[in-house]
Amino acid sequence: MSHHLVAFDSVSFCYPDGTEALNGVSFRIIHGESVGIVGANGAGKSTILMHMNGYLLPSSGIITIGDLQLTKKTRQEIRRKVGMVFQNPDDQLFMPTVFDDVAFGPLNLGLPEEKVRERVDEVLKIVGCLSLKDKPPHHLSSGQKSSVAIASVIAMQPDILVMDEPASNLDPKSRRQLIEFLKDFEHTKVIASHDLDLILDVCKRCIVIRDGRIVADGLSHEILSDRGLLEENNLELPLSLQRVAYGNDKIMEGERWTT
Repeated sequence: MSHHLVAFDSVSFCYPDGTEALNGVSFRIIHGESVGIVGANGAGKSTILMHMNGYLLPSSGIITIGDLQLTKKTRQEIRRKVGMVFQNPDDQLFMPTVFDDVAFGPLNLGLPEEKVRERVDEVLKIVGCLSLKDKPPHHLSSGQKSSVAIASVIAMQPDILVMDEPASNLDPKSRRQLIEFLKDFEHTKVIASHDLDLILDVCKRCIVIRDGRIVADGLSHEILSDRGLLEENNLELPLSLQRVAYGNDKIMEGERWTT
């Protein structure tokens, strides 16, 4: 299914202030892949994601989404394929009520009002925010805003779901609901996050980026259990693996003590 393809070919990007954010980035994501992008602050994670829906255009190199090369002319069509959840939910919420925000996309797709209402209720249930349907977004907590922003994107039923730090403001219950939804999402998904346990739970593949370059790309359980690789990139083992490592260390200490 080519319409789910994401391909970067030697992509570089420089911000107007001269900051070189990406330097020769190349990777290919095929239909149904779940890919996590990790790295320290400023590594280039968000910049990569913003290229996927045409919010940014590369300084050099080629980006292909589906069967379209990203250009100024194609980025509107690409945005219909790629659902982007930004790190700051205030960048996405602008309507008078939560219902209006979540319904905005489906209405613009031309869906009938009855179908839109059904879809809004469905996605708000997924993120645990159905009771907030009639509230103004600016009255919500940061976590609630994040959940509603996620709902507004998945209501569009995108071919490719792209998320920047989706769990950063969520409480534990909302985070778990998000993880369960992402596990069931059958299409391509790309998630940038410092929450390495979320990446381990949801993404089979993991890309590590440092200083705008890819330094590792492989299976998540291998990448995220490599303590040396993570430390080189100012990251730590996921908490779930830290507990395992700590338990093994205690066993080893016990063995040394008894000998």
